[in-house]
Amino acid sequence: MTTKPLISPEILVPRLGDQLVETGLLTARQLQQALEYQEKSANTGYPILLGQAFIEMGFLDRPTLDRAVTEQIMSLRSALVDANRGLEKRVQQRTTELENALRQLEELNQLKANFIANVSHELRTPLTHILGYMELLQSEALGELTPDQKKAVDVSTRSANRLQSLINDLILFSMASRGELNLVLRPVNFPSLASAALEYVRSRAEAGKISLQLSLAPQVGQVNADQEKISWVLIQLLENAVKFTRPGGKVRLSAAVEPKSPDAVTVMVADNGIGIHPERVKEIFQPFYQLDSSATRQYGGTGLGLALVQEIVKAHGSIIIVNSVPDKGTAISFPLLIAKRDGVQ
Repeated sequence: MTTKPLISPEILVPRLGDQLVETGLLTARQLQQALEYQEKSANTGYPILLGQAFIEMGFLDRPTLDRAVTEQIMSLRSALVDANRGLEKRVQQRTTELENALRQLEELNQLKANFIANVSHELRTPLTHILGYMELLQSEALGELTPDQKKAVDVSTRSANRLQSLINDLILFSMASRGELNLVLRPVNFPSLASAALEYVRSRAEAGKISLQLSLAPQVGQVNADQEKISWVLIQLLENAVKFTRPGGKVRLSAAVEPKSPDAVTVMVADNGIGIHPERVKEIFQPFYQLDSSATRQYGGTGLGLALVQEIVKAHGSIIIVNSVPDKGTAISFPLLIAKRDGVQ
């Protein structure tokens, strides 16, 4: 039967023998002899601490050993205190650096938003003139056009309108970035809003041989929303769904009152397009970000649409939910409060 060695402060000191040799209390030869003695004791079933071996072999007395151990413990404690103090200082320095970096990032974001706003407004003025003259050309107010000229004017007008839409998106994004996305909330007829949004994207859907569907529950009526901005949200979601749906696919806009939330209408735009990997869903709401960022990406766009959709939906006190399966399709939904009538929802 083996016996356990007595608990001693010695066990708190690492490499006690080396320390005693360095301080001149032992010779290297004595340390080696003590280690052999300790090993021999362990083999016979009576393990002992190294300090006990020193005492039993007459190399040290107990007071000298205890004093040496105590000095080592105090030295270790002092080193630990110094290390903790240094660590706290480094943590404080790192925290200050991170705070400064965060402040600089916020300033850069503000500068970026201001730059986008200024440039967008400067672009809007000459573009308005261009669109005005394009309208005059289309109406032939400035003279009769040949068929080829009419075609060229139509193409130019569509491109200019697209550019105007992009500029408006940039202005809206800069407003959202600066917390200036003001809403005018009032009762809005959602069925009318949904039908208008579908009609807006119908030509693009037909060009891509994609069918559009509208499914509204009978209870869906007026919602409390900013009509212009929610209309923009619906159009963006529908255009995005059409863009990522293959020819022959379907895009559906639906709205229903959820049994668990009778005071809200859940709006959903669903498609059977290419879908998104679940781990990448959050990325689609990052401004100026595209899942396919290669120079020859198949799908165009600035990467602002869904980022702005999220900001507008959040401004309505709502939240966007995305359910997507690669190669199966995507469904994006969000709730809107039903408009109050006579003080009751």
